[in-house]
Amino acid sequence: MALDATGPGAGPVTVQRDVPAGAERRAAELYWDAFGRKLGPALNPADKAVPFIAAHLNTDRAVCALLDGRLVGLAGYHHDGRALTGGSAGAVLRAYGHLRGLHRLLLLALFERHPVPGQLVMDGIAVDPDMRGRGVGSLLIEEVAAVAAEQGCREIRLDVIDTNPRARALYERRGFTAVRTEHTPYLRGLLGFGAVTTMHRPVGTGGVREP
Repeated sequence: MALDATGPGAGPVTVQRDVPAGAERRAAELYWDAFGRKLGPALNPADKAVPFIAAHLNTDRAVCALLDGRLVGLAGYHHDGRALTGGSAGAVLRAYGHLRGLHRLLLLALFERHPVPGQLVMDGIAVDPDMRGRGVGSLLIEEVAAVAAEQGCREIRLDVIDTNPRARALYERRGFTAVRTEHTPYLRGLLGFGAVTTMHRPVGTGGVREP
């Protein structure tokens, strides 16, 4: 698969499993940049959210894109009971206080997605703004697909919100199809989106769909 994933004067983008040691803060910053609008009501302010995410990453539940050794993208996944982002209820209460923490726990529960047997759930893609449109997202998706195959999964599942059509278009090009849409108009004012579409891709399939 030929992808324009290089920058001027830079080497090619490489993909690896796990968040590199010492890059937890960078991973959290990328994750927050991609999903902060959605997660904001639960984890704001950003100067508290980013350290919280960094401190509770399951670093072995990510595939990462590196350019000249710098983390420029990552995709998390949920498998075998663990996802990229962690943090127990107790950790949330300690970080945000019991009174405000309880409200945040209720909001975070809205985003929980657990795989059924034979499924790997992909937890979104976060790419450095300067690297978007260069094929990094496709590289990450295919590496997640390789993980799913190695784990004996039959399909990959993800959820995409209605305010992110660019992400949905990428997923469709990489072989995902929509299986259902849950309309949540009651969340639009609070979280900024009013529908969530679940998409599946069988493991062992791939390739860019020609327009």
